[in-house]
Amino acid sequence: MGLMINGTYQTDDPGPDTSASGAYERAKSTLRHRITPEGPFTPEPGRYHLFVAWNCPWAHRTLLVRALLGLSNAISVSVAKPARTDQGWVFDASGDFSDPQLGVQSLHEVYARQTPAYTGRITVPVLWDKHSQQIVSNESADITRMLCIAFDPKRRLVPEQLEAQIDTWNTRIHRDINNGVYRAGFARSQEAYDAAVTDLFAALKAIDAHLATQTTLTGDHLTEADLRLFPTLARFDVAYHYAFKCNLAKLSDFPQLWDYARALYALPGIAETVKPAIYKAGYFSRSDLRNPLGIVPKGPKVNWTAPTDRHITWT
Repeated sequence: MGLMINGTYQTDDPGPDTSASGAYERAKSTLRHRITPEGPFTPEPGRYHLFVAWNCPWAHRTLLVRALLGLSNAISVSVAKPARTDQGWVFDASGDFSDPQLGVQSLHEVYARQTPAYTGRITVPVLWDKHSQQIVSNESADITRMLCIAFDPKRRLVPEQLEAQIDTWNTRIHRDINNGVYRAGFARSQEAYDAAVTDLFAALKAIDAHLATQTTLTGDHLTEADLRLFPTLARFDVAYHYAFKCNLAKLSDFPQLWDYARALYALPGIAETVKPAIYKAGYFSRSDLRNPLGIVPKGPKVNWTAPTDRHITWT
């Protein structure tokens, strides 16, 4: 991930933040400007650029919205290499993991251009403004919502009549599932791990029961909440179940949730954002805390294209 203090990158990364009780505490994003018609960041196609990584679930949610709303031409993308180095997220000089926007070799070089000088974690996604040459936001939730609304006047993924319901789902999904797997995987005490896993599987069980009578989280309408849940589901069996000790059950053990996940996968453009081999390589990379030998498992094989009982429409 990497850390920057007053605009200077620190190669000695202290690792995940934890409390005195051993519980993982996610660092808060601090660059949180907004794209609005009033400006100064206005919703102009071609003005913005995303820095992402395939294996990052927080970046994945922005790529899902970009794919579904057909924003590939409106918002360009640089994809970092799956494996971080002592320089954090890095890019190749050419190829699939190059940076066509600024030509940087590492993401911290993008953060170093920020005024005033940035202090904080070097994370993806980053939404970059080509006009002002500054970061608009490094908070994935804000970027996702901005893309949903600023670039789609119809607000198809966040209809006003469903916004309160979507926000309620987003809060629980983030707390117990998206961040819940990290609370389990980065826990440094048995108590912290037990609490995280209990919350995680209670939430998965509740959503599985909810989806027995609903096509999507909010009924029949695909929303931002579904896209914020999906990145964790996409990584669950190949990464979190093993690497993060979230092994009370697999995603495939929840019949409704697994059916729903495959129905989301079948939506236009979504399959192209799912990279199981990259997830395994990233989550099973060498780590003193999680995987000291850096051995990447061969399995499991997950059949995302198996037929589903539900059909999620998107227009």
